[in-house]
Amino acid sequence: MDVAGLLRDFPELTLTGLEQGAIYALVALGYTLVYGVLKLINFAHSEVFMIGSFAALWTWQGLGFVYDAEAAPLGSFLLAVLVGVIAAAGASALTAVTIERVAYRPLRKRNAPPLAFLITAIGASFVLAEGIGVYTHRAPYGMPRLLQPEVVFQLGGWKFTNTQLIVITVTLLAMVALDQFVSRSRLGRGIRAVAQDPDTSALMGVNKDRVIFLVFLIGGLMAGVAALLWNILPIGVAKFNMGFLIGLKAFAAAVLGGIGNLRGALLGGLLLGVAENYAVGLFGTDWKDFVGFVLLVVLLMFRPTGLLGESLGRARA
Repeated sequence: MDVAGLLRDFPELTLTGLEQGAIYALVALGYTLVYGVLKLINFAHSEVFMIGSFAALWTWQGLGFVYDAEAAPLGSFLLAVLVGVIAAAGASALTAVTIERVAYRPLRKRNAPPLAFLITAIGASFVLAEGIGVYTHRAPYGMPRLLQPEVVFQLGGWKFTNTQLIVITVTLLAMVALDQFVSRSRLGRGIRAVAQDPDTSALMGVNKDRVIFLVFLIGGLMAGVAALLWNILPIGVAKFNMGFLIGLKAFAAAVLGGIGNLRGALLGGLLLGVAENYAVGLFGTDWKDFVGFVLLVVLLMFRPTGLLGESLGRARA
């Protein structure tokens, strides 16, 4: 146990953890939205993230955005991000709503038991992952170096890089926008109504199918934004099974914060990312994933509903 190393690298480990945790949080929003409305764990959501990552990568390659970030002008970077986020968010959203329409909606129409939804979600996850695996020959794809990590400003020993600021800021803005949408908009009130009582909300004129379509669409958009942010990080690599571990951690983050709670997804993601990086400082990189899931198990032993156990249907306006 290297306590001295943890204390020495504490600022860097914290900021890196927040950066990674922000991506977990964005993916976790898709899990928590779908669960809040349908009480369904959409295990195929990890592949929604993966599809978004490949969509951005292939769009960049098709348009020639493959260059060294050190020599690239700012305008090219901004254009690449704009094109990439449209491709990633669009592909992820399309994938998410297609999964809902093809895999889950027929089950709902037939009043299938929860186990059927669970098995279908796992099956959809494997279909997407293996389909991309066959198409790419299971080869990893490195990302274009769109942005070179550089220290933007420093406060004492805390050095904030451009990638950290971009990822954390975009995540916070997306979280605030989604929270306000669900809390204050007419469509958001429909989401909360169906989450709280689907039968009564239907009697009050809320279109349940439209609400379910909407939560899958929003979850897909958030996963696409997370994929774009992942792609601009130095560690970004696209592979057919890349969604498995990230999706599992995002699901753990949703449960940690209180699945069905939007703010809990953000809190859980950031906490999980920071905890993982502290584990790296204390025990080494081999313990990163181990400590994160141990934290989840221990916390749920004492607080089974997660840190913020309030359900989506009871979200305050």
